[in-house]
Amino acid sequence: MSNPEPKYPSIVPFVVMCAGMFIALLDIQIVASSLQNVGGGLSAAQDEISWVQTAYLIAEIIMIPLSGWLTRVLSTRWLFTISAFGFTAASMLCGIAWNIQSMIAFRALQGALGASMIPIVFTSSFYFFPGPRRVYSAAVVGSIAAIAPTLGPVIGGWITDTLNWHWLFYVNLIPGIIITVLVPLLVRIDQPNLSLLRGADYPGIVLMAVGLGTLEYVLEEGTRWNWFSDATIRTCAWIAGISLTLFIWRSLTFSQPVVDLRALGNRNFALGCFLSFVAGIGIFTTIYLTPLFLGYVRGFSAWQIGTAIFSTGIATLIGTPIYIMLARRIDLRWLLAGGLASFGLAMWSYSYITHDWGADQLLLPQILRGLPQVFAVAPVVNLGLGSLPPERLNSASGLFNMMRNLGGAVGIAVSAAIINDQTNLHFQYIAAHLTPANGAMERLVSGLTVRYAALAASPQHGHAAALDQLWHLAYREAQTLAFADAFRAIMLAFIVATLLVPLLRNVAPAPTGASTNAH
Repeated sequence: MSNPEPKYPSIVPFVVMCAGMFIALLDIQIVASSLQNVGGGLSAAQDEISWVQTAYLIAEIIMIPLSGWLTRVLSTRWLFTISAFGFTAASMLCGIAWNIQSMIAFRALQGALGASMIPIVFTSSFYFFPGPRRVYSAAVVGSIAAIAPTLGPVIGGWITDTLNWHWLFYVNLIPGIIITVLVPLLVRIDQPNLSLLRGADYPGIVLMAVGLGTLEYVLEEGTRWNWFSDATIRTCAWIAGISLTLFIWRSLTFSQPVVDLRALGNRNFALGCFLSFVAGIGIFTTIYLTPLFLGYVRGFSAWQIGTAIFSTGIATLIGTPIYIMLARRIDLRWLLAGGLASFGLAMWSYSYITHDWGADQLLLPQILRGLPQVFAVAPVVNLGLGSLPPERLNSASGLFNMMRNLGGAVGIAVSAAIINDQTNLHFQYIAAHLTPANGAMERLVSGLTVRYAALAASPQHGHAAALDQLWHLAYREAQTLAFADAFRAIMLAFIVATLLVPLLRNVAPAPTGASTNAH
């Protein structure tokens, strides 16, 4: 007599939760190609606009590690419902923001309330896809984590150009309401345990929030204020260092810490966190750099930027079924190494960027980055989180997901510093060669002088306009070379990550019965 087929949980609740995770991740970058439009609509100064994105990231990076503890307190069902409702309400507030200060406050609220949806989906996937079926869940959550931020500028650019910037936030309302209604009706994974509120590590929570918040501020604002030459940056750096040191000490000595740092004693999980950090560098930093290049060097509009980088999302979608097909047959470590190596190869191809690159020239590098992107994310879920016992998944998932976002914050900060410093360095080098002995330059300036003199009916004005045009050409080339340097720096991170993959141990799928008890 044959054994009956195991009864698996319905995946409908998981699909609903994945939709919530998608919109939460999408909103990290949905304003990336539209910041100037948002700033103009709110009469914001140039140095205030970036806070529309920074406020969201700071709040999210603080809340994600807390999601494991909050899940145990409120249950998966009710924490996800509260998170979806709060995210939807905050999205509406962002849409009706009346000045830049209110927008920053509402974006922080949106990031804080929506953050828990991301790690909850990662841990819930082990419940909905037990045993060997984890390959599918890892592919799904890995693809969402890779695709959503990539599609953000595309969708945001289209919305801004077609409607207006307010709809960047109103677009969340209908899916948010649907998710808020369906989750409490469909999700039945675990039960709330409000007694955990009595013995919670509240000092640890405060230390972590202060440490991560100030660290994120330093990373986001450091380049703008010339790093440690600014008193505020120095103060925040000291606060971050002291707070995080005390938080680590507290977490390792307290009996029930809010974040399970002891899980880092598991080699696979520790390496998985680092690889998640590097994946965050690659995913978020390239999404930051590419629109920045297309906007400032090429002068593209929000919609043109979106269409130019759209190929990355399409390539990732194509790569997902390929990964699922291969993951059942090939050691996940090989797939991971291939994905990381291909991402590094893409960064190398980006480093040949020139000032006239557009959608056509970006196509191959973006395919090299997008197609194997799920290979660089999904295996880490199985090899890192899958190596932990079920009772540690909730706490560890918050740390695991935080590392990806922290990688993005560090990557963006470092690349911004590289662009700032290297642009000046390359400009000085180019300017040093623009002398009367440079025949090509002399011919260019002479031709421009004649052209502008005819337009202005003044030889003096013509020569001044020609020199101004020469300055802009030199600065454009210096900027382009600086972008190439930033892409090479990302490439180095992926080379290191690829070399670490052999240190991972393979993880056999847990028995179906054990997996279904994960929550």
